[in-house]
Parts: sequence; C-alpha cells; structure tokens
Amino acid sequence: MAAGSPPAASPARMECVLRGACAAMAAAGALLLGLSAQTKTVLFIQRKAVPKDVQALWVLIVAASAASGYHVVQLARCLYMSRLAVAGDGAGGCRRLSRGITCVTFLLDKGCAYMVFATTVAALQACFVGLVGVEALQWSKLCNIYTRFCEQAAAGMICSMLAAGGMAVVSAFSDRELFRRRRPCSSPAAAAGARQCARL
Repeated sequence: MAAGSPPAASPARMECVLRGACAAMAAAGALLLGLSAQTKTVLFIQRKAVPKDVQALWVLIVAASAASGYHVVQLARCLYMSRLAVAGDGAGGCRRLSRGITCVTFLLDKGCAYMVFATTVAALQACFVGLVGVEALQWSKLCNIYTRFCEQAAAGMICSMLAAGGMAVVSAFSDRELFRRRRPCSSPAAAAGARQCARL
C-alpha cells in the first residue's frame, strides 16, 4: 500500500499547484485591469480612461475576481483533503468526500472556466475596436491616445486568458475525480465491512 501512495498523491498535488496558479493569474488580471487608468488632454479637455468606460472590461474584472476567490477556496479544500488523506487510512477517503460535493465542484470548475474565457473574449473584441477603430461608424482609434491604458489592459487580458486555460486543465481533474467517485470503494477494509454486513 505504501508503494501505491505516491502516484495517488501526485494528481492531488498537481491540482493544488494548478488551482494556486489559476487564482494568482486571475487575481493578476483583475488587478491589472482594475488599476489601469490614464489621463490625457484631448482638444484642451482632460479625459481619463478607466475600465468602466468599456463595459466588457468591467465585467471581466468582476469575473476574474470571482474566479480567483473561488479557486482560493478550492485550494484550501484541496489542501485540507490531501492532509486528511495523509493522516487517515485509505478507506476513509471515500466517506470524507461525498459524491454530491464532487459533482458540485465539477460543475463549478466548468462554469468558472467558461465564464472567464467568455468574458475575456468579449473584452478582447471590445478593445479591438479601440485598437483599430471602425471607420464606417466614425469610431476613431483610442489606443494611440491612451497607450499606457491599452497596454495595461492587454496585459490583464493575457493573464485572464492564461487563467482560463489553467481552469480548463483544472476541470479535467474534476472530471477524473467525479468518474473515480462513481466506482465503489474497493479497499480491503471496505470489502471486509461489506462481507460482515452481508453475514448479519
């Protein structure tokens, strides 16, 4: 049993690392976008560019912040469960994490990845208009005026896209855990308990 412990612990450790990276990247994206602001004088009038001027950027800040908080909570749960698995025996692991919690985690991981990816793509599309302009609608380019704001927003969206990719990988761990929980516990202790119940 001791020889089989490292392979079982390795996916849990990798999941913890990935969740920490996703939380850090999503938080970095939200901070870069939230703190991006630049003031310029345009036609003798001072104008300040802030993320709220582009609604898609503001939605991305909220989505990335929520995703970061969610993955911090999941990271704490993952560390707690791995500590319980190390402290306790292997048979108790199936009882500690119910199938319902596993299903909820699976759905939340998928939804979180889709939410961050969708809001990032929407923000990219909205900012692309500011980058190249739309001559048919007489929308002029804005990134040649608010250069620092656009660069910081681009860095924030890159972090958010990397976070969305990491969340997609994390959801694969949720898939594995969900389908692993569908199989009944097959440890010797669980089998002995089932045989004892059958005698009664």
